[in-house]
Amino acid sequence: MRFWKTVTTALAGAAALVAAPLAAETVLIEAGSVVVDADSEATGPMVVVVVDGVVEGIYEPDAAALAAFEGEGAETVDLSDKTVLPGLIDLHTHLSGDPSGEFWRAATTPPEYFTFIAAKNARVTALAGFTTVRDLGSRTDQVTQMLRRATAEGLVPGPRIVTSGQTIAIIGGHGDVNGFTRKVGDALDTGFTCTGPVECAARVRQASQEGVDLIKITATGGVLSQQGRGLEAHFTNEEMRAIVETAESLGLKVAAHAHGARGIEAAAAAGVHTIEHGTYIDDAAARVMRENGTTLVPTLMAFEGIKRNLGKGFYTPVVEAKINAVAEYATTIVQRARRNGVRIAFGTDAGVFPHGQNAGEFRLMVAGGMTSREALAAATTVAADIIGMGDEIGRIAPGFSADIIAVDGNPLEDATVLEQVDWVMVRGRVID
Repeated sequence: MRFWKTVTTALAGAAALVAAPLAAETVLIEAGSVVVDADSEATGPMVVVVVDGVVEGIYEPDAAALAAFEGEGAETVDLSDKTVLPGLIDLHTHLSGDPSGEFWRAATTPPEYFTFIAAKNARVTALAGFTTVRDLGSRTDQVTQMLRRATAEGLVPGPRIVTSGQTIAIIGGHGDVNGFTRKVGDALDTGFTCTGPVECAARVRQASQEGVDLIKITATGGVLSQQGRGLEAHFTNEEMRAIVETAESLGLKVAAHAHGARGIEAAAAAGVHTIEHGTYIDDAAARVMRENGTTLVPTLMAFEGIKRNLGKGFYTPVVEAKINAVAEYATTIVQRARRNGVRIAFGTDAGVFPHGQNAGEFRLMVAGGMTSREALAAATTVAADIIGMGDEIGRIAPGFSADIIAVDGNPLEDATVLEQVDWVMVRGRVID
């Protein structure tokens, strides 16, 4: 079993470490078992020591060094009947939105209101065990950039946020304002549409100026927008290459919403980092993804969530028609990707369905042929690598951020136990 035996057994080193005065914020997490990462087996009882929001070490419960920690007034958390594991990572969320088929609300809701929606959803998401999220497309200017800061500073309870800010789209395409008269559409325009390589590159620079962590584009048509002109490529190849090359020059990666197979292929060929959804992925598209190291984020919960509201008047007729068109393909996305050797990472599209239900994705990934261990890796080590934080999150290890959750059962054997998370710590802060 791969484990930090040097930490748990080298008591002399630990004693030397605790000889100096400890930081004020020291927490001892008494765990019934610990899954340090998805590649390791669950341990027996262990104590995870957290100092100032960082994992200091993992110790045997009877280790003499623990007495020194306790003697310095450390807080103790009793999770002796739980499995403790790294916090989960959702690579595709929309914190500033809740499910709604009422597209006209964009014209009646002041942008400030979405800040409150985002704060509410940040807490709900963290309580569900997701300690880091990528937010791919916020409702208004700067809302997720400011929420990122507020959660980092502890002003708002929630996960670590990696955000793309607003989505870059073609004029009239998925991600643009659709369904209104021209005057209303012009008034609602947020300035992130583009035509031609030069203008598209400018939008990337604008997003960088506004402090995003990555770029999100709608490379193909989409299901929930008020236009029904198919789900294939929206951007030209030249436009997508300009977006990716400009992003790379600024140290940013690109996530591409993509449904149609040829749109997936074109986005991967242009060099995007992740394909979001991947509904119609086929052998040719998968081959280009493999060749370019592109990862699939299948967002299976999104498809399940939107199907729940069919036939209820929740969506407009044009949207219902698109949902019906993709429904049968959504159940086989993971199988087709796995058959073609495409790497899969965890993401849900929360906001299309209610926030807090993110862990339902595990059940759908397993139904698609992934093992529980593979699904957990997709939401921890693989996802951490995607956002360039593989040396900070995704594991419980010395020096890593104290992003930790607790559940009943063993998620390596049954990932569905992650649908009920009993305790959450983000950056060393317990989320109540």
